[in-house]
Amino acid sequence: MITVSKEYYLKSILEAESEGEEVISARLADWHKVSAPAVTMALRRLKKDGLVRVQKDGLVRLTPAGRKIARKLSLRHHLIERMLSEMFGMEWWKVHDEAERLEHAVSPDFEAKLLTRLGPGGVCPHGNLSEMESPASRRRRGLVRLSLAAPGLPYRVSGIYERDRPLLEFLEARGIRPGVKLNLIERNYDQTLTLSTVKGNVSLGHAAAEKVWVSAE
Repeated sequence: MITVSKEYYLKSILEAESEGEEVISARLADWHKVSAPAVTMALRRLKKDGLVRVQKDGLVRLTPAGRKIARKLSLRHHLIERMLSEMFGMEWWKVHDEAERLEHAVSPDFEAKLLTRLGPGGVCPHGNLSEMESPASRRRRGLVRLSLAAPGLPYRVSGIYERDRPLLEFLEARGIRPGVKLNLIERNYDQTLTLSTVKGNVSLGHAAAEKVWVSAE
């Protein structure tokens, strides 16, 4: 039986893969705000169900069956985010948390209605595709992490990793959101970036810039 708890774990592993992170039990404990023994028990159940593999080095990987479930939930999450933004006008930096609460309560019938209404594909309010991408996939589309972008050039924000609500609010306050144009003025000695946005000249640290993908204008 696939419980809500199992779905959360599977989707968080898929999300981490899309962010280029390696998943270990300690990170899962941190993300889910639970104890290490609770994660151990959860992984044991997921392994028994054939949904994850835990390698000798401790890395957690999805099996094909686990990936299928995670992708299905990820698509539902994507549709709910688009619904909240496109149909109800919710702010882009709020929709992820709201979709997390709603995604397990949506019936297949309602999901089908959303798909018909919103259409397949499309991007979520964070600029991300319905099918979670790896960093390599984004690079193949011509995107680059803002942390690696060349200074002195204009860029447009393509997508932002969405799991960190404080980060999203931080970026919004500095005029950095999907679809906006910005100029990378300078890469500083301390690894911060000086950017020109609609909020004027702002400074952005390396950790935040790693979560923003841009395309050259």
